[in-house]
Amino acid sequence: MLTKLCLAVALSVTAVPVFSAPAGAPAPYSLQALRDVARAGHPALAAARSQVEASRAQVASAAAYPNPEVEFLAGRTQARVPGATDGSARSLSLLQRIDNPWQRDARIDAATFGLDARQAERRAFENDLLARLDQRYFEVLRRQAEVRAAREDLSLAEQIRGKVAVRVNSGEAPRYELIKADTELLNAQKAFESAGLRVARAHAALRAVVGAGLPADFQVEGVLAAYPAGSAVVPPLDVLRAEVLARNPELLRSQAEVRRAERQLELERLRRQPELALKVAEDRDSEIRDTRFGVVLSVPIWDRRKGPIAEAGALLAKSRSEQAGQELGLLQSLEIAYSEYEIARTQVNALENGILREAEAAMKVAEAAYRFGERGILDYLDAQRVFRAARNELIAARYELQVAVIEIERLRAAP
Repeated sequence: MLTKLCLAVALSVTAVPVFSAPAGAPAPYSLQALRDVARAGHPALAAARSQVEASRAQVASAAAYPNPEVEFLAGRTQARVPGATDGSARSLSLLQRIDNPWQRDARIDAATFGLDARQAERRAFENDLLARLDQRYFEVLRRQAEVRAAREDLSLAEQIRGKVAVRVNSGEAPRYELIKADTELLNAQKAFESAGLRVARAHAALRAVVGAGLPADFQVEGVLAAYPAGSAVVPPLDVLRAEVLARNPELLRSQAEVRRAERQLELERLRRQPELALKVAEDRDSEIRDTRFGVVLSVPIWDRRKGPIAEAGALLAKSRSEQAGQELGLLQSLEIAYSEYEIARTQVNALENGILREAEAAMKVAEAAYRFGERGILDYLDAQRVFRAARNELIAARYELQVAVIEIERLRAAP
């Protein structure tokens, strides 16, 4: 859903083609392909899945019935009175504890809610991982857009320097204009080299999030898109609050932990009840065979499980407090992300629909005036700087808009 949401609209105003992969290079990765690689091979995500399997095994352990206890003794009898017979003696007994059905249900429920908590924790980790991946992906697109813009600036600075050199050599312009053009060319070269280094750093950060399954020389496809003005790409804040409270995995984990703690407290209280076991025993010697059947009752007189009950109650109170804090923190994070989304969308709309166009028009007027000798090189370069600043601000605003959308999608945990 986030892939379609973030790549639905093409670049406007400063749209340029994405990087083309060199011949023989592997195909560039889309956002969905990067997500698939991370899901398949990220070691931390594999560890989270293993934790879920461990919790599922705990449920199976909680549902297991107690094993019977068999006792066998063998020895010899020695006569101590006249008429008695010496010989061998054996004793066999079988003890089967009866599982309290109320304790069993509470034990299974506690383990089941623990499994629910681990599953929600795994979903939360995957949700956070993919959100970080999306941010790194759009950071790469941002840095690539900055490189393209820097390359255009460098090409334009080289053209201006050539034109200024012709005018200075012919005596139509003073020498300081060539010095100024050389300075602008050096600044453009420095900006282009810095932009290339930022692209490399963004690629490394993205590969660190995706995992070792991503080759070192990978490329990404896509453009840093923006939303058209007035389009409702994000639901209203009230709808988002309801979605966060209903399906955020971090909150679902806290709720499952509360239910698990409740059942654990109930289990500890039930363990104060007497425990029952059935016992069958048989004794044999050279003269007598003795068979007995009865019950064994464990009476909790001295140990009333005050410690485990108090511990379970404290853990329940802790889980409830954590749930309340989790809910409050998520709603605050949602409000912050939504406000950042509104700010970024306003900035993108303002830059796309007015500021950048006006700066581009002013630059063209200054260029024409300089060509006909009505303005100096400084006026032309100032107009260019204003246009470049507005264009770079638009790239940054588009990236901030995507980051805000990613954070909202992470909190709402939309499938």
